[in-house]
Amino acid sequence: MRLLIIGLGNPEARYISTRHNLGFRVLDRLAEKTGTAGFRKKDNALVGRAGLAGVELLLAKPTTYVNNSGTAVLSLLGREGLDPGRLLVVCDDLSLSFGLLRLRDQGSSGGHNGLQSIIDRIGPDFARLRIGIGPAPEGIDWADFVLSPFNPEEEAKLPEIIEESLEKIYSFINQQKEERDV
Repeated sequence: MRLLIIGLGNPEARYISTRHNLGFRVLDRLAEKTGTAGFRKKDNALVGRAGLAGVELLLAKPTTYVNNSGTAVLSLLGREGLDPGRLLVVCDDLSLSFGLLRLRDQGSSGGHNGLQSIIDRIGPDFARLRIGIGPAPEGIDWADFVLSPFNPEEEAKLPEIIEESLEKIYSFINQQKEERDV
């Protein structure tokens, strides 16, 4: 069985430590823990392959910027011959409190432009793991907030949040495996 796991973020170095790149950071940690050899440029993404519990994982970080992630996702699904039911998207979520995790099988974009881009291209029937980065401080534009780095207190908590995110990803993988084995 094969699954596609996408981490959302922006490709330029200036965005590495921003809130909007949390999906990339989670994917980097997943790649590290699964022994992924590295990411290579394919189509509109950096792609790595890994194995976990008998499941082939295709890990991808779109290079199309968050707001155009659907282009890369559609291309990857097509090239790999996968349907959206084999997809998990990992992203930040401004509407969730910092550190709160929400794993859902489908749904709306919730105002997240990257998720909306994916929905516009493949529909809403794919899993998503949202990781809370909010709320934005009063008086700060939400776009400026998601493109800003985490404060030191938040940064100190990120390793734990990322590990909790990996546990949710493992749960998703196990659920997919159980459903396919039935």
